[in-house]
Amino acid sequence: MQDYFKYDIVYCMNITDIDDKIIKRARQSYLWEKYLSESSRSDDQLIADIETAEKPFSIKCSAETDPDKKNMLEKMLTNVNKALTDIKGAQKSKQNIDDARKNLLKNAKDVMSDWLDGKHGSEVTDNSIFAELPKKFEEEYHEDMESLNVLPPDVLTRVSEYIPEVIEFVQKIIDNDFAYESNSSVYFNTMKFSNDPNHFYAKLVPEAFGDSKALQEGEGDLSISADRLGEKKSLNDFALWKASKPGEPSWESPWGKGRPGWHIECSVMASMILGESLDIHTGGVDLKFPHHDNEMAQAEAHYGNSHWVRYFIHSGHLTIAGCKMSKSLKNFITIKEALSKYSSRQLRLLYLLHSWKDTMDYSDSTMEAAMTFEKHVGEFFLTVKDILRNQPSKGFDSYQKWNDDEMSLNEKFSEKKVAIHSALCDSIDTKSTMECIRDLVTTSNVYIAKKASEKSLPNRLLLKNIAKYITSMLQIFGAIEKSEDLGFPHSSGRSANVEELVMPYLNTFANFREDVRQVARQQKSSEILKLCDTVRDETLPDLGVRLEDIEGRTVIKLVDKETLMKEKEERLRLEEQKRIEKEKKKQEAEKAKAAKDAIAKIPPSEMFLNEKDKYSAFGDDGIPTHDNEGKPIAKAQLKKLKKLYDAQEKKYNEYMSRQCTANGTS
Repeated sequence: MQDYFKYDIVYCMNITDIDDKIIKRARQSYLWEKYLSESSRSDDQLIADIETAEKPFSIKCSAETDPDKKNMLEKMLTNVNKALTDIKGAQKSKQNIDDARKNLLKNAKDVMSDWLDGKHGSEVTDNSIFAELPKKFEEEYHEDMESLNVLPPDVLTRVSEYIPEVIEFVQKIIDNDFAYESNSSVYFNTMKFSNDPNHFYAKLVPEAFGDSKALQEGEGDLSISADRLGEKKSLNDFALWKASKPGEPSWESPWGKGRPGWHIECSVMASMILGESLDIHTGGVDLKFPHHDNEMAQAEAHYGNSHWVRYFIHSGHLTIAGCKMSKSLKNFITIKEALSKYSSRQLRLLYLLHSWKDTMDYSDSTMEAAMTFEKHVGEFFLTVKDILRNQPSKGFDSYQKWNDDEMSLNEKFSEKKVAIHSALCDSIDTKSTMECIRDLVTTSNVYIAKKASEKSLPNRLLLKNIAKYITSMLQIFGAIEKSEDLGFPHSSGRSANVEELVMPYLNTFANFREDVRQVARQQKSSEILKLCDTVRDETLPDLGVRLEDIEGRTVIKLVDKETLMKEKEERLRLEEQKRIEKEKKKQEAEKAKAAKDAIAKIPPSEMFLNEKDKYSAFGDDGIPTHDNEGKPIAKAQLKKLKKLYDAQEKKYNEYMSRQCTANGTS
C-alpha cells in the first residue's frame, strides 16, 4: 500500500498487555518461580506436592470437552507420571537423581502452576508482576519482526499506558445509554445497541449473535464465573470495565478498582491515534466475532457513528504440517525456530506464495516450494548480472537493435506488469503476483537460452529492466532489503547456500593463518601468535565465523553471531575468573611469605624472651633456664628448647642472607 500504491499510511499497532490470559500466565509464572526459589524443600516434598497438584488437574482434564485440548492435558499428565516414576526409581538406585529432578520440574511446570495459582493466586497483588510477562514477549516480538524484515509501526500503544483514556471512553458510552454499571463492573448493552435504528450489532458475523461459547471465550477465563455472568442484563452483554478480584491488577475508576475489558482496549487506543474512523483494521480471521464485532459496537456507541472501520483485513490461519497451530495447545513453532532452519526471505516467500486470507500450511513441502521459487528467481538474477558484467555498459555498443525476440519478450514483460497491477488491486493478491514473476523469469530464461544457441548476445538493457522490476517488486514485498543492488544480495540473511559461497575463502584464509602460526612458532614470535589468536577470538566471531585450532589443523564453523558473542562473553568471564583466582593465590602466597618472614627475622636469642609467662630466667644465648615458678628447666625440656633455638637460628640466617643479597651486601 505504501510503496506500490503510494498511499499515505499511519500504521498503529495495539499491544493488549492487560488480558485474562496474560494475568493468569503472569501470576502462575511468578508463583512457580517463587516455589522453585524455596531451596529448603526436599525431593520427597516436591513429589508429594506434584502428586497433590495432579488431582485437580486430572479433574480439569476429565471435564474438558475440546478434543484437542483434552489430548494436550492428557499428554501433560502422562509426562508428569513418567517423570514421577523416574525420580522414584532414581531415589532407590541413588543414581541420576539430579537429571530426574530436572526432568520432573520441566514436565510438572504446567500442572504445578495451575495448582499454585489455585492456592495462592489471590495473594498476588503487585501490578508490576503482571507487567513483566507482556514486556518480555513484546521485546521478543519486535526482535522477530526485525528478523523477518517487517516494517515497524508508526505508533505503538499499550493498554497499561491508556487507562485514563479507557475510563473516559467507557464513561461516554454510559452517558450515551449503551452501557451500564453492575457490581463495580461496566457492561455493554448489546440489546439496546442492536435495537437502535442507527446501529447494527455483529456486523461481521451476524449468525454468531448469541453464540454463548464464543462470547464467553471473548470475556476471558477470569470473567466467566457464575457470579460475573449474573451481573449482566443479558448473556450477550460484554465487559467494558471489569471489577478486579484478588490476584488481578487494578486501577481506580468511578466504578471502583478494576481493569479494562479486552474489546475496549483496542477501540480506545486506535481511536486515540486515528480518530473516530479507521480506514483499515487488521487481525486474524478468528477475531471476527466477538472481538472485532464488539470493538465496532462500542466505538460506534461512543462516537454515535455507524462506520468506525471501513475495511477489515482478516488473515487466514497458519497450520503446521496440516494441523491447527495454537499456543493454547502448545502446538506451535517459534519464528526463531523457523529461522534456525530457513532464511527470513524463504519464510516471506512462503507467505507471498499464498493468499493472505486463506489458511497457510508450514511444512517441509511448502517450504520446498518457497525455496524452489527463490532458486528459480535467484539464478535468473545471477545470469543477468553475468550478462551485464560481460557486455559494454556505456557508449555505442551498449545499445542493441530490437528484433522479433526482443519485441516478444518486452510484450510479455508489459503483459505481466499489467497482470501484477491487476492482482495487487484485487485485494492484494500476492499469490497471482508471484506466479506472474515466475512466468516472466521463465520466459526471460528461454530468451537467454535461445540467444546462446544462436551464439548471439541477449539484449542487456531489456534484461536489466526486467531484473530491476522484479527486484523492485520483491523489495516492496520485503523479500529483498531496500538497496540499489540488483537481485538477492548475499548479505540479506543467512541463505541456504551461504556456506558453499564463503567456505572457499574461509579455507584459504585459515590455511594461510596456520602457515603464519607455524613460522611464528619456529621464530618464537609471540606477537604474531597473539595476532593470530586475536583474529580467531575477536574479529571472526563478529562475522559469524568460529575457528577452532585442533591438533595442528583448523576447523571452520559458521555459527549464529549471537551464539558466538555469548561464547566470547563466557570465555572472557572464565579468563577473568582465572585471573582473579591467580591474583588471589598470589596474594595468599605473599601473605604466607610475609608471615613466614615475620617469624624468620626474629633473632634466635630473642625468640623466648617474649614468653616470660612461661620462663623466669634465660641464659646468655636467650635459651630459658628456669620456668615461671623459678624451678630449673629439666634436661629433656632444655633439649627441646635447644632444638627450637637451632631451627630458628637456621631460619634467621637464611632470612638475613636473602636480605643481604637483595641489598647487594655481604
